[in-house]
Amino acid sequence: MKDQILEKANIIRRCLQRIDEITEGNPESLVQMTNQDAYILNLQRGIQACIDLANIVIKEHKWEMPGTYRESFQILSDHGLLDAGLCKKMQKMCGFRNIAIHDYRKIDVEILKNILTNDLRDLERFYQVILQQEKN
Repeated sequence: MKDQILEKANIIRRCLQRIDEITEGNPESLVQMTNQDAYILNLQRGIQACIDLANIVIKEHKWEMPGTYRESFQILSDHGLLDAGLCKKMQKMCGFRNIAIHDYRKIDVEILKNILTNDLRDLERFYQVILQQEKN
C-alpha cells in the first residue's frame, strides 16, 4: 500500500508542477484556451489522484467504503485524518472534477482563476497530510 500511496502523491505533485509551468501562478494565463485545457486536464488528474489516495487509505484501514467521491474525504475526516476544513475543500474539488468531466462547456474561467489563486494548494496539503499520517 505504501507504494500506491507514494505513486498517487507523485501524480498529484506532477500535476501541480505542470499547472505551475502552464500558468506561472498567473490567473490571467487561463484566458488562453490552450492553457485552460492543459490546466483543467492536470487539475482533473490531480483531483482524481487525491480521490484514489483517499480510497487507498480507506481500504488499508478497512473502513467503510464510500458511495461517492465526496464521501471518501468525509470518511477520512470522520476517522481523524483530515480536519473539517480540508475535508470540505476536497469535497468541493470533487464537485469541480465532476463538472469538468461531465459538462465541460459550463466551466467559467473565473472559477478556474479562483481555484488557481485560492484552492490549488489544497491538493498538496491533502497528500502531505496523508503522507504524514502514514509515517505514524
